[in-house]
Amino acid sequence: MKKKCPYCQLVNFAAAEVCRRCGGDLVAVATIESADAPRSFFRSKLFVRGGGLLASILIALFGFYMTLLVSAKRLGYEEKKTVDRAILILDDKGFDGEVRLLRFLTAYRATDNWLNASTREENAYAATNFPFEIMTIYPDFFQYPADDLERAAILLHEAQHLKGADEKQAYEYVWKNRQRLGWTRAAYGNSVVWRSVRKQTRELAPDLFTCKGRDFDDCTEL
Repeated sequence: MKKKCPYCQLVNFAAAEVCRRCGGDLVAVATIESADAPRSFFRSKLFVRGGGLLASILIALFGFYMTLLVSAKRLGYEEKKTVDRAILILDDKGFDGEVRLLRFLTAYRATDNWLNASTREENAYAATNFPFEIMTIYPDFFQYPADDLERAAILLHEAQHLKGADEKQAYEYVWKNRQRLGWTRAAYGNSVVWRSVRKQTRELAPDLFTCKGRDFDDCTEL
C-alpha cells in the first residue's frame, strides 16, 4: 500500500503523514495498492532453468575431461623435462601464444586415453584432444627428432590443434614458420622429421609447392 501526494505526485509509504519531496499533508490522503515490482531477471524461471542446464553441461564436460586424464599415464620426469626444453625454444623464438597454451593450459600424457586409442595414427609423434587441451606424447617424439629444436617444431604443430586448427592448417603454419624457428633445410634437410613433415605438408598444402626451379618446388624456401 502507498500514498500518492496530490501536490507533486510522488508515491510515499502508506504510513507517511507528509510528502518526503514537497512536505505536503498526507494525513487525509487515501492509500492505494501499488503494482507488484517486476520479478528480477535473475530470479526468473527462465534464468533458473538456463543456469541449471548450463551447470549440467559443465559438469558433464568436466567428467568427460577427467575420464580422458585418468585413462592415460602421465609423462615421466625426464620426458617432461624434454618437453619443457622444446617449449623453451619456442619461447625464445617468440611463439608467445603457443607457449602459453603449451606451458599453462596443456595436460600431457604418455599413453593414449580411451578416446585416442581407437583413432591413433601409426608413426605419430603426438596427438591432441581439442578443446580439452590434452596432448599425448608418443615414444617417437623422443626417438626420431634430431634434437630439441625438431621437437619444438612438433609441438608447434600440435599447438595449432590445441587452437582448433585442422591438419592442413597445422602443417602449413609450421612449414611457413620453420625459418623463424631456425628449422632449416641446410641444418635438418636429411632428418627423418624434416622429410616426413615436408612430405605431409606437400600432400595437404600443395599450393606451397608450385614454384618450379626451387628445391622440391617449395615456394617458401628462401
